[in-house]
Amino acid sequence: MREVYYLTKRNMLLFLRDKSAVFFSVLSMLIVLALMVIFLGSMNCDAVVEALAETGGVRDTAADKKNAEYLIKMWTLAGILLTNAVTVTLTVMGSMVQDETRNRLMSFYAAPVRRIRLALGYILSSWIVGTGMCILTLAAGEAYMGLSGFSLLSAKECMILFGMICLNTFVWAAFAYLLALFIHSESAWSGALTIVGTLVGFVGAIYLPMSMLPRGVSDVLKHLPVLHGAAMMRMVCVRDAVETTFAGLPEIAADTFKEQMGVSVIMNGDVVSWQFQVLFLASCGIIAIIAAAVIGRKRRIAER
Repeated sequence: MREVYYLTKRNMLLFLRDKSAVFFSVLSMLIVLALMVIFLGSMNCDAVVEALAETGGVRDTAADKKNAEYLIKMWTLAGILLTNAVTVTLTVMGSMVQDETRNRLMSFYAAPVRRIRLALGYILSSWIVGTGMCILTLAAGEAYMGLSGFSLLSAKECMILFGMICLNTFVWAAFAYLLALFIHSESAWSGALTIVGTLVGFVGAIYLPMSMLPRGVSDVLKHLPVLHGAAMMRMVCVRDAVETTFAGLPEIAADTFKEQMGVSVIMNGDVVSWQFQVLFLASCGIIAIIAAAVIGRKRRIAER
């Protein structure tokens, strides 16, 4: 497995040495985070405060506003983690497209290295860098929460989130490799990144909550790994915030919020468990790898 180690290291260094790629990856993350906090965050926060006021009874408006602000910011942080898990892995996988356009890939194929190990080198590098960027995002988000006077996640919650981040980046690294098999130019890959980066915010119910989407669209999204990946991380991030914000209200109030904001995914009338979501995401990643292996094998036969 030495070949896998060196190939993985080589692909990671290609990305990390490209300072512009790293800079714009971080910059795009910060821009999306700022836009969501400033614009969408304010809108969603006001909606939660209004919903709490409509429940009746004596409410502490200042406390409701602070709790709602914390809730929405943690919800936003989970969405950013999912977005990075998708976009960063795709960006790193761009090294494979670059290798093909510059004829390096054919040199690798001619070398005494099995193609499965070559594929693992690309997938593992995307997975490791994507995971690292997501962890940096989580650390930056928690630092912001601490400086803003909000509660921080517990060590246990951070460990659970770490596992979820690893799972999501694995899935999207596998999908990125599969996609790279069909794209043979850097300009086309750049276009694909733009499209995916735009779509992930909508299909993950990040830019628009589930309650604002048409019924047919939301039903389709429930069968995609993006939404389930986001929902898993949201459940961990907002668990305490939901309990604090909706304290003293009927349980249905919190349940309704979680359904409308994509924290809970309802399928066939029941809330989808996190165990199912883990199995579903892992299955998607494995299917992507199998599909890539089949396509790669057919191409080898065609080359002969």
